[in-house]
Amino acid sequence: MAPTKILMTGAAGYIASQMLPTLRSRYELVLVDVTRQNRQGEALQDIVVLDLIDPDRRTYARHFEGVDVVVHLGYKRRRGADPMEHFFDEKHNVEMAYNVFRTAYDAGVKRVVMASSNHAADWYEHALIHHQRAMEVVDPYSLPLSDNFYGWAKATYEHMGFLFACGGLGRRAPGGREQHTSGNLGTGRKLGVVMVRIGAPRPLDIALYQDDPMTYKRDLGAYISPRDLTQLFCKAIDTPNIDNAHGVPWQVVYGISNNTRAFWSLASARQVLGYEPEDDSVVLFAREIQGCLVGGGATAGGGRVGA
Repeated sequence: MAPTKILMTGAAGYIASQMLPTLRSRYELVLVDVTRQNRQGEALQDIVVLDLIDPDRRTYARHFEGVDVVVHLGYKRRRGADPMEHFFDEKHNVEMAYNVFRTAYDAGVKRVVMASSNHAADWYEHALIHHQRAMEVVDPYSLPLSDNFYGWAKATYEHMGFLFACGGLGRRAPGGREQHTSGNLGTGRKLGVVMVRIGAPRPLDIALYQDDPMTYKRDLGAYISPRDLTQLFCKAIDTPNIDNAHGVPWQVVYGISNNTRAFWSLASARQVLGYEPEDDSVVLFAREIQGCLVGGGATAGGGRVGA
């Protein structure tokens, strides 16, 4: 059997760098980015340079042909300090997500696995977990609510993915009309979609938290190790059936390790994808925790943020 063919966007980026060693050995890859240079300044010669924000999808559609799964990690960084102005860059990211979904859909791709973010639902974290203590865990089934345009864009990716997954984007026969009681359901194919709300996929360097132990506690709950991140994306690619309870092949999963301090639920990742994270931040960073949070002279105390 031929290996699964994967098109990966953002292939020169940081998230991709953690997964590519394994993905190269498991799949046939088509790597896409706006540059061939990774963060170390090295040129990756097998990357195809493309601008997926370009509304003329004909310029890159051929790269999606024959692909089984698209892994979308591409992202345009926002500029400027004014949060109100972030809309304009995030609007480009939403447009890029549409181009990826649409081009994959038109090419007959079976599934899109897209990098969302914990920020798609970060209002719950900011307001109800760390501030009011009114919630213990955010689950992936709650309505995504954010208090910033970065999170708004990620939540928009997720909802857009549902549109492509629910089977309502086809065309009715000539003379037909949209039915108010059933919409367009059944007029189009269902594109499989997995949205991965990535947490903190980076080493937690204690030197960066010396004056902010509360953020350190938070990031211990959000951490995901490279091998857990890779496993989660491979599961999202390989799991045969990703239908939700209503028969729609659309899932939202949190991307964290098996962290003792976790405040996001891994229910959908475990139950649907069979994700079995191997790492726990309190074990990996035990020495740093001893010195910063519970060692002699530590002022942050144990527990979660503010506890």
